[in-house]
Amino acid sequence: MSSSPTPPRPRGSGRGTRRLSRLLVVQGIYQALLSGEDPRVIQTYLEESEEHASCDVDYFQKCLHGVLGNRDGLTAQLLEGLDRPLAQVSPVEQAILLLGCYELDQSPDVPYRVVLNEAVELSKSLGSNEGHRYVNGVLDRLLFTFRPHESRAPAA
Repeated sequence: MSSSPTPPRPRGSGRGTRRLSRLLVVQGIYQALLSGEDPRVIQTYLEESEEHASCDVDYFQKCLHGVLGNRDGLTAQLLEGLDRPLAQVSPVEQAILLLGCYELDQSPDVPYRVVLNEAVELSKSLGSNEGHRYVNGVLDRLLFTFRPHESRAPAA
């Protein structure tokens, strides 16, 4: 039996590509929060990473530019869900929360449960020990600000 070589996977296809896109976006937001660098410089830096070749490039660009281009507006909305001053939220959690707010607001094709789950998973891998609980709580409080039509009813 001969085995034919597996064809190369198209760039940015398959499972986990959006998760990888989100990871890169959070890194970019974090970099912007700490350095104030131009979004184009941040994008160029991230595009040179190994991970970029495997991410959903369109989603990466949409989210990165969406968050960084509307950071002030997203931050104002985020403040409504916080129980402490923004300065007391770590930059990692701020970056994850900003991406979560953006996705809830601008990606209606992504179910809110997916947005919350992805934010929690990013927090578990990048944030503080209990940061994922805080991120989940804040985004849960903001859900009806962004998506008043969606229900929290359990899935069937």
